Amino acid sequence: MRVHPAGRAPVLSCLLISLALMVMCRWLPHTLVWPAIVLAAFLLAGACFLLYFYRDPERQPDGSGLLSAADGCVVKIQHVEHCVEIDGPATILSIFMSPLNVHVNRASIAGRVTGVEYRPGKYLVAFHDKASELNEANLIVLQDEQGRKVALRQIAGAVARRILCPAKVGDTLQRGERYGMIQFGSRVDHFLPPAVKLCVTEHDKVLAGQTVIGEWS
Repeated sequence: MRVHPAGRAPVLSCLLISLALMVMCRWLPHTLVWPAIVLAAFLLAGACFLLYFYRDPERQPDGSGLLSAADGCVVKIQHVEHCVEIDGPATILSIFMSPLNVHVNRASIAGRVTGVEYRPGKYLVAFHDKASELNEANLIVLQDEQGRKVALRQIAGAVARRILCPAKVGDTLQRGERYGMIQFGSRVDHFLPPAVKLCVTEHDKVLAGQTVIGEWS
């Protein structure tokens, strides 16, 4: 299985240090051998967890509509009269990612990146109602060939402290293409125009780049 590039360095570090400790056991005093073995085993277990966390499986869309940008559970669906993210009325669909979910984020539609905005902030639990407003976040706006806009906001959580988003204004993303990652438990908000008819409801489980969350009406 593919491992996200952000995970390769920490996984390799854990493995190398674990191996070095096991080799050093030959020359360590007897009283330090068992502590070294325990530490090596802990690091090996940590490497296995990191391999699992940074997994980045290939995905095939289930249909032709708008795709989920994140793995996880739909925790909130809200309709607002005006959304500055897409400059008009919108449906906000929030997906919570636990530490066990794949954390690679994917584009909901094919389009050009017309906006990227990073916001520093707090680290409330990601499924908290105020997380969208107060937590550290990164927003990208995608516009398709018909001029329709969709915005995606990566939100850091209580454990997640690093948002990755190499996408920049002017980039073109394909539907389902990887555009970023949030490390450990976190959340992604989708800002969808009224022309989108939702295909999911609260508490549904979704997969990034695979589950269709809405169709253009």
